[in-house]
Amino acid sequence: MGCIGCSCSTGKDSVSGCRSNGGCASGGCNRHNTYDWITAMGISDAKPFDTVEVSFKNGSRKEFFKNPPYTRATTGDWVVVESPSGGFDVGKVSLSGELVRLQMKRKRVRPDARLQTVVRKAHERDLERLDEVRRQERDVMIQARVIARTLDLDMKIGDVEFQGDGRKCTFYYTADGRVDFRELIRSYAREFKVKIEMRQIGARQESARIGGLGNCGRELCCSTWLSEFKSVNTAAARYQNLAINQTKLSGMCGRLKCCLNYELDTYIDALEDFPDRAERLKTAAGMAILVKTDVFKRLMFYTYAENRGKFYAIHVDQIWEALDMIKQGNLPGSLDDILAMAPPPDVEESEEVEPDFENVHDVIELPIEKRKKKKKKSKKGRDRSQSAAAAVEKAAQDEIAQSRQQQRPSDRPDDRRRPEQRPDNRPPRPDDRRDRPQNRPDQRDQRPPRPENRPAEKQENNPPKSEQPAPPKTGNNGGGDNRNRDKRKFKGKGPRK
Repeated sequence: MGCIGCSCSTGKDSVSGCRSNGGCASGGCNRHNTYDWITAMGISDAKPFDTVEVSFKNGSRKEFFKNPPYTRATTGDWVVVESPSGGFDVGKVSLSGELVRLQMKRKRVRPDARLQTVVRKAHERDLERLDEVRRQERDVMIQARVIARTLDLDMKIGDVEFQGDGRKCTFYYTADGRVDFRELIRSYAREFKVKIEMRQIGARQESARIGGLGNCGRELCCSTWLSEFKSVNTAAARYQNLAINQTKLSGMCGRLKCCLNYELDTYIDALEDFPDRAERLKTAAGMAILVKTDVFKRLMFYTYAENRGKFYAIHVDQIWEALDMIKQGNLPGSLDDILAMAPPPDVEESEEVEPDFENVHDVIELPIEKRKKKKKKSKKGRDRSQSAAAAVEKAAQDEIAQSRQQQRPSDRPDDRRRPEQRPDNRPPRPDDRRDRPQNRPDQRDQRPPRPENRPAEKQENNPPKSEQPAPPKTGNNGGGDNRNRDKRKFKGKGPRK
């Protein structure tokens, strides 16, 4: 399996990987790779050491094994080794000889410790079998995450590693606390038909196994060379005058970046020359406060608390002199007076030294490139364009409405025209109702009389209309009582039609 962005990835543990093709010289295809310079130079050890270091899965895991003389295995050879849990595993010898002794001392492994043995060198069939099980790891990890989620376990499967013979599978997971995964192991064994081993790792170890690129553009330190993780806290950022921003200070693992400790010792040594209590300086012109500190240039930037318009870059030695004056009871006049104090020898302006190269600034003049500035539409321009569009739309609607009003019945289609004479041979209605004849007979007089076949009781109870007293007129409409009677009559019967 090649590194990220490697064009010569073969899918194997660098069996014929990038080194043979001349690429990835920085070790991108092998995590925590080492360079056995003694073996590369062909130097034989004066005192042979019978222990070798073997790396598994591109250096994500390294262990020490006893190397019998009959195997003749040396640095760079693929070997078959014994597994502590039974079976065999396939790895690559990363170190041999005297360097292994130093590596064991560094990792605090005793020379007389009980170690597993290298069986033999790996042949082609062993490498093919290793390639097959490595291809299954991604699918197994995805399926394992699904099973863990169905069981509602608060854990995350970060990586899966098969043994070389395919009989055992190790699941690396991260969790905040202890997890009861007894039922999970039964589900895994029933699903994958292999021996299951669960190992809990931290967030930094998970990033080291997965790998990736940091904000600096390079591969993660934990996946390439960093093997021991030290605690990192925000005090390291404060010493280096970094803003306490959790997003910028966190790495790919979600913890504080390990590189915050790289330059911490240098900053601590440089800050020993700076005064501890110099955040505020009393001057006759007012109280001055410290804004920032340039550690390596040995400058401290001050400004007045009441007027923060101008910043004064004062050397640390001048600040020491000002503090001594304040202790003696003599306040400096202002920050300009502190700047006027005699600077230390290393701050004095030295004589200008002529450069040893030719100055071509006055000889060659490049033409100034003219760039067209894009005009940004102002808010007023947008409002004008919107109002203009609304005015155009309104004018179009008014035009449509006016055309509809101007349309006459004669302009309608032929099938919708009214006949000129009605079926009863009555003359058509005049367009102007005011021109009607005044002597038009009343149609109410031409109505036939109602039949008087109603019951007698109703007739007695209801006298004729002419005999009934007229209701009094109230207001302008004159029908107040009738309206109240209608409300009582139609109360609860729905709306009146």
